[in-house]
Parts: sequence; structure tokens; C-alpha cells
Amino acid sequence: MNDNNLYFRQLLAGRDFAPNHPVAGQMANFCYLVGDRAAGKALLVDPAWDVRGLLDVAQNDGIEVDGVLATHYHPDHVGGDLFGLPVEGISELLEVKGVKVHVHKIEAEGTKKVTGTSDSDLVLHESGDKILVGAVEVQILHTPGHTPGSQCFLVQNRLVSGDTLFVKGCGRVDLPGSDAEQMYRSLTERLAKLPDEVVLFPGHDYGDQPTSTLGAERQSNIYMKVPSLQDWMRLMG
Repeated sequence: MNDNNLYFRQLLAGRDFAPNHPVAGQMANFCYLVGDRAAGKALLVDPAWDVRGLLDVAQNDGIEVDGVLATHYHPDHVGGDLFGLPVEGISELLEVKGVKVHVHKIEAEGTKKVTGTSDSDLVLHESGDKILVGAVEVQILHTPGHTPGSQCFLVQNRLVSGDTLFVKGCGRVDLPGSDAEQMYRSLTERLAKLPDEVVLFPGHDYGDQPTSTLGAERQSNIYMKVPSLQDWMRLMG
């Protein structure tokens, strides 16, 4: 497939959508549209905060949202109750668009609990599964640690990493369902199989730039340079 046919947009909460939301900009979530330009279809990654705003971005590009990819079940990524703050997400999206939500099978129960969605709304996946949108292939990588069923999405040479890996950082491992040892293995074993030139697209704008490469992160991200699990556990407290 011609690389120019790939439709890929990185959207920042508070800037590209939810511009007037009092909290969305502080959370600095990234949402992504990934699809096939010729087919006019895309998958929406981690829709939260402003569902109609995200759909408007796609519509203005002549793209129809054909499904949802969820990196993990936290409300700032899929909607729900965020410490007492109601956050729009996939539940509101499904009221507008009758699409399926692709989650890792381990994440299904958490997703349903947080968003109020049902079994029929979800498509359950395992690591290595591939999803086609038009002629564009999205490969699922299970990267537990931040949550048990956290998953990243590999699209050609782009890695949409959710809260597993950030520019110069990684996701928290002190939350319910987090696992520090699994995070270490996700970073140093699972993501280590990917080439240096893969471009990193994280779940939050927490770094000094919105994207990076895995090669650059291996050189400069302290969380990818910890030499042993013992050292990692000490670092993580």
C-alpha cells in the first residue's frame, strides 16, 4: 500500500478538541485518528473529553469514524468518572456512532465498569492481532504494566503507545491494577523488539516534544535504560 494513503492525525486535548474544557487541557491527552485516506475511514484512538469535537475533525477531513481503539480503561482515555469529574468518552460516542470498541481481552471488564458499555460493544483482542481499516493494518501489542490489558498500536512505522511509554517517561505503576514488573518487561522486552526508527506517539503530551523515536528514547529516556529488574523495582519504590 502507498504510504501516502495512510491517514494519521495526532490531536491534543485543549487545543485540537475540547478547547473550552476546564480540565482537558491540563490532562494533555493525545487522541489519534488512524485510517485509510482512499477508503475515507479511520479508527479513533482513546476518544475522551469532547466526542463531537473529535468526530468533527474527522468529518472535516472527509473521514468517517469506523471504530474505536482503546489503549486502556482509564477515564481520561475512554470516558467515565475521573475522581468525581464526568468525562465524555466511548459511551457518548456509541450514542452517535454504532461502532465497535477494540480492547485487549484482559481490559474488557475494566472498560465496561468505567464506561458502562456492554459485551456487545466490545471486540476483544490478544497481542499480535491485526485490525484492518480500509487497506491500513493496525497491529496490537499487549504492553501490561500501567493496567493489566494496556495495549499499543503499531501502524507502519508509528507506535501509538497510550500510557505505556511517553517521551522521556513512562506510565504510572502505583495505581490499582498497575504492575511495576510487567511495565519493566513491556519496555525492555516487548517494545525492545521494535526498530529504532519507529516513531513514538504517546498518550499524553508530557515531554519536551509531542513525538520521538524508539531509538531516541532508548538513548535518553531513563525508564528505558534501567539495566535490571532489581534496579527498576528500586527506582519505582
